[in-house]
Amino acid sequence: MKFPYVKFPLERPSEIFGKAILKPIIPIKIKVKENSLNYNAVIDSGADFCIFDAEVGEYLGLNIKSGIREEFGGVVGSEKGEVFFHKVILNIGGWDYETIVGFSYEIAKFGFGILGQRGIL
Repeated sequence: MKFPYVKFPLERPSEIFGKAILKPIIPIKIKVKENSLNYNAVIDSGADFCIFDAEVGEYLGLNIKSGIREEFGGVVGSEKGEVFFHKVILNIGGWDYETIVGFSYEIAKFGFGILGQRGIL
């Protein structure tokens, strides 16, 4: 599969990035039983696993804290965050992938989901 990078204009030009920055953001659909949600996610080959905001999982009908609990770091401001893993179906480029992804209350609101190593890459 090939997806174009998304170009984000910067508020003011940067000596490093110029007028815009490119990001590997792709459209996906997350499915849980009969519920689904179209969502944008960043492809991050350095991420250990796929992770989405917990509100996404709640919207899909998941009881977030009933999932498999782990601690994680790297994308949270505190030392460690909580993530709860659940089975979902990710539809990427028209193909369904049954996988396990994490949902957390401790990642940035209104950001993008992260597609990482465990679960999709």
